[in-house]
Amino acid sequence: MKKNSGFTLVELIIGMGITMVALAAAVMMFRDSTRANTNITQTSDMSDNMRAGLNLIIQDLIQTGTGIPTGGVNIPNTPNASACNTGGKVNRPPAVLSLKFNGPNSANLGCNTMLPAIEPGNALGPTVTSPDGTSGPQTDIITVMYADNTLALDAKQINGPSCPAGVIAANGSSITFDATCVTLGAAGIPVNPGDLLMIYNANAQNGILQTVTSVAGQTLNFAAGDAFNLNGRTTTETAGTIKQLQNPPFTGTYPPTNCTRIWMITYFLDTTTDPKHPRLMRAVNFNPPQPVAETFENLQFAYNFDDGVTNPVNQFVVPAVPAPTGDNENQIRSVNIYLGARSTTPAAITGQYVRTNLKTQVALRSMAYFNTYK
Repeated sequence: MKKNSGFTLVELIIGMGITMVALAAAVMMFRDSTRANTNITQTSDMSDNMRAGLNLIIQDLIQTGTGIPTGGVNIPNTPNASACNTGGKVNRPPAVLSLKFNGPNSANLGCNTMLPAIEPGNALGPTVTSPDGTSGPQTDIITVMYADNTLALDAKQINGPSCPAGVIAANGSSITFDATCVTLGAAGIPVNPGDLLMIYNANAQNGILQTVTSVAGQTLNFAAGDAFNLNGRTTTETAGTIKQLQNPPFTGTYPPTNCTRIWMITYFLDTTTDPKHPRLMRAVNFNPPQPVAETFENLQFAYNFDDGVTNPVNQFVVPAVPAPTGDNENQIRSVNIYLGARSTTPAAITGQYVRTNLKTQVALRSMAYFNTYK
């Protein structure tokens, strides 16, 4: 009989071995490619998160100081520094951080008589500890102010000869607009409870701040007990209140007066809602903060001043010492921002989190003018 051709058992085993080696190599290459793609995706996600958050911060910083008087806005205070801000200091948003504008918590670390357009907050934010135990420095917050130039609230006066039906209550508890000058509501200018108004006239050109607590037709009410703790300050000794807008000697009458809406915006990191994925938050006034990016580990700000002499740069100022000696927050001309982020999950190859950071500097356009000839 003819010998049948075919593979011997040895040949079959050798062929299967070679095939398994090739398959193993292919699987390992696929696994490594998948892991590399995951790392690239996570790095891309981190970059997108940081850029999304940074873009919002930049937009607000560029507008910082728009419509705010030079030197800032008056806030309630008394001449006696030992009783600074009688009736309680002005609260700093957001509520979750429980801060005051002139010093952290309730410590009496100075007496702010003016609220600047930019208020640093070095080390007032939380410390972020990542799931792998890595702990960074205590984070910063920042609060900025600018006028809302999208509404015509200040196009006409509240009261005066041109708007005779406008009234400001003698006790400062409300203002009523003349409907022929300013129309409020859905058909006109939408003003809502929680809005912050800067009210100003010839008696207080730097203006004062009040919080809208309710709206009734053409009337805006400023009841005491507002989130900022601005309203209800009506004693003649306390400067920076609506009482200071009255004709002297506090007769209960007001000269022609204007107002405009102010946005007060705070950026900080939230480590409590989802501790594994800290979020960059943006708070407008005392409204609930909104997340703008996630999985941040660090947020730091440093400030460059222009005092016409030494021009200090890269200053990490704190609320107790808001500026270098001899300078003030109104001389801040640019802000250095540092954002640190990590991946949402550990890298597949190393088992460690991927980390990256982003730095930039933003010029404060509306605060950049400096008179070198005065």
